[in-house]
Amino acid sequence: MELRQLRTFVRTVELGSISRAALDLDMVQSALSQQISRLESELSTRLLQRTPRGVVPTQAGQAFFHEAQLTLRHADQAVLAAQQARLSGAVSIGLPPSIASVLGMPLMRAMQERYPDVRMHIVSALSGHLTGLLNARQLDLAILFDTHTARRWSITPLLQERLFLIQSRGCPVAPGITHADPVRLARLCGVPLILPSGSHGLRSTVTAAFATAGVQPTMAMEIDSLPLLMEAVGAGFGATVQPWSAVALYRDAGERFQWSELADDQVRRDAALCSLSDDELSPAGLASRVVLLDCARQLVKSGHWIGAALH
Repeated sequence: MELRQLRTFVRTVELGSISRAALDLDMVQSALSQQISRLESELSTRLLQRTPRGVVPTQAGQAFFHEAQLTLRHADQAVLAAQQARLSGAVSIGLPPSIASVLGMPLMRAMQERYPDVRMHIVSALSGHLTGLLNARQLDLAILFDTHTARRWSITPLLQERLFLIQSRGCPVAPGITHADPVRLARLCGVPLILPSGSHGLRSTVTAAFATAGVQPTMAMEIDSLPLLMEAVGAGFGATVQPWSAVALYRDAGERFQWSELADDQVRRDAALCSLSDDELSPAGLASRVVLLDCARQLVKSGHWIGAALH
């Protein structure tokens, strides 16, 4: 089996026509048909079904088409890397906003230092949205909090974040709770809270923790944008329950906010590094995964990721 056979087959499926594929590849139609016939003979299965409107892949053809695309993508990137004598290509990485505030810049610096020819595409969005993008193969890697919807992911437990009650330093809504003191959820009865909506993974964790503590949370607002949520907290509209990484983006966090660690054992958030399976990741994706893991571990071990512990 040769790469040119894979390219011929993939282009034929993409265009849905042998004649259009032959024209696109600058081949004689009969030669293209012969290549596909030889490919089907090698695999001992029918890959294409002829119809009055062109050709469509069979079930076996569809499965082969997906893997052939990945093979060609990796082959092209391997050729480019060999030509430039250093790793190149592209990688797409999904980071939840709170994680991006701590990990984003160190990751970009490390990638620029180690693999300057790898082009990064970083998406910062809620974990649920990143899950959909990873399942649709629009991301190569993503840090996620809920891995129950995994399909063919490679999952590496990354870290666990403790959660904090965060409120405005200038206009605290729970003035009796000080910056340095750990606090139990039972003390938050009646404290107005600003949290993401129910579709957000953090909200589920917080709701379950309140239920375990036997406390009914007092909701002031639901905001599904972390920057806007933190602005509302800073303005004194309510407090929030978040990991410390939620305030990491603010250079003046100590002047804007005060935070108290929640002492309840169940108030934790687990984060995992999820990616396409190893056979689907490009060389750039595999290398980026190693760099991301190194960066996260370095931030935790150095104490720059407050409230986080490695798995």
